[in-house]
This record gives sequence, C-alpha cells and structure tokens, in this order.
Amino acid sequence: MASTPDFNRRNVDWFWDKLVEWLVFLAGISAIVFIIGIFVFITREGFQFIWETMDVKEFLTTPWWEPTDEDEPSYGILAMIAGTASVTGLAMLIAIPFSLGAAVYIAEFATGKTREYLKILVELLAAIPSVVWGFIGLSIMNPLIIQTFDVSVGLNILNAGLILSLMAAPIMTSIAEDALKAVPDRYREAAEAMGATRWQTTYKVVLPAAKNGLLGAVLLGVGRGFGETMAVLMATGHSIKMPSSVFDSVRALTATVAAELGETAVGSHHYQVLFAIGIFLFLITFIINLAADLIVRGIGKS
Repeated sequence: MASTPDFNRRNVDWFWDKLVEWLVFLAGISAIVFIIGIFVFITREGFQFIWETMDVKEFLTTPWWEPTDEDEPSYGILAMIAGTASVTGLAMLIAIPFSLGAAVYIAEFATGKTREYLKILVELLAAIPSVVWGFIGLSIMNPLIIQTFDVSVGLNILNAGLILSLMAAPIMTSIAEDALKAVPDRYREAAEAMGATRWQTTYKVVLPAAKNGLLGAVLLGVGRGFGETMAVLMATGHSIKMPSSVFDSVRALTATVAAELGETAVGSHHYQVLFAIGIFLFLITFIINLAADLIVRGIGKS
C-alpha cells in the first residue's frame, strides 16, 4: 500500500497537470471564441442594412459614396476597394523583394554581430507605431514626392505604398528569416558536400525547402497591408476616386470606417453600412487566410 505522502504528492501532481491542461485548452480556443465574437458583433450591427436596404450590385460595383445625402444616398465602395487594392499591391511590390532578400542575407550570409545587429534593427522597425509612420508620410514623404515628381499633391498611392511597404517589411523579414533558419543544416551540408556554392545552396536547396514559411510571410504582409488603417488614412489623401496612376489620392476601406464611424448616429443607415464594410473586410481576410492555407497544404503535398 502506498504511503500517504506519496499518495498526496500524486494527487497534487494530477491536479496541476489537469489545471495546466485546461489552461492550455482555454488559451487554444480563445482565438476562435474571439473571432466568432467579433463576427457576431459586426454582423449584428450591419445585417439589418444588408438584408433590408443595401443593393449588393450598387455596393460592390459603383464608386459613388454619399451616405449622408438626404435625398438620394449612395453606398458604392468600388472606389475604396480599388484604392485599398492599389495601395496594398504597390506596397507588396516594394516590400516582398526587399523583405525576402533581407531574410536570405540575415539567415544565410550574415555572421556574428552583423546578423545580431540586423535582427535588432528589423525588430525595432516592426515596433514603430502606425501613427508614427503616418506622420512620416504626412510631413516627410508628402513634400518629398511633390518636389521630386512635380505633382500637386504628395498624399497619394505612391506615398501610402512606400509607407505601407516599410511597415510590412519587418514582419515579413522576421517570419521569412525564421522559415529559412528552420531548414535543417543537413540540407546545406549535403549541398556543399556536392560542391555547391553558398548561393547555389541557398537558391536550389534552402529556398525550396522553406517555401511554405516564405509564402506565409508574404501572405501575412498582404494581410497587414489590407488591414492597416491609421497610416493609410494619413498618407493617401483620403479622396474617393478611381485611381489611374500612383500619384492619385485615394481612400481605403479601413480608413473610411475609422474616419466616419465616430461621426454617425448609432442605428442610422450610415452607421450600419460602415459595419457592412467591416463584414466585407472580415470576409476578404477570411478568404485570404483560407487561400493561404489551401496553397500551403497543396505545396506541402507536392
């Protein structure tokens, strides 16, 4: 028969094991609970407008946004979709090559203190608040673009794209660098044993082995760009316009919600349509994440 101290110790250990197990379980499902709660909240506020008032064709295919017009309000978000897509697209065109290049250099070529200093600098860039980036776009990039390209307004797609690329690049670099470092060293050693150079090893072996993580880094950057609010609000010019060049001022979906939600009457159509935009953003984010998961699973099976 077990002694009483040993029996009590086993009971205490069992209790702590179960407690930790439940805490881990709650932490695991908390993200799902929060996402469901957010979706329920924005759907509750915007569903009535979507069901009773909104014309889906007008909402998605027209660029006229005049929700405060008393005679004939318009709720078209096409111009804002185009503005969001153009800013995010330009930002990714700039950020992806620099981010992946920086990640490859830090993970595969930099050594010693150089690597540590670069990693610290990347993390510091990621820690800069978005409103600070917005001030940079407003006070530095704005006059610089006007002087350099001889345009009348420097708050435009180019300004916001540059700022957004600087905001997304540190996160993309950190995740891509982690993905490259996760590739087993035996891959590199085998390639070098066959006579491959450092660059050949990186290009032919390491990058293909880390493609899932690199794709995740890129998609996270896209999500960051699509969902950014304050910096885009300050750097785009906040003008409802179908863009025709990188020097056009535009308005983003997230910036519209941030700028107008505090000035609307609760329960009004204007208030509800802003939540409808929130639902649209939520669905777009869900589609991006779902596509990323499917793509990564497909790559993993290939």
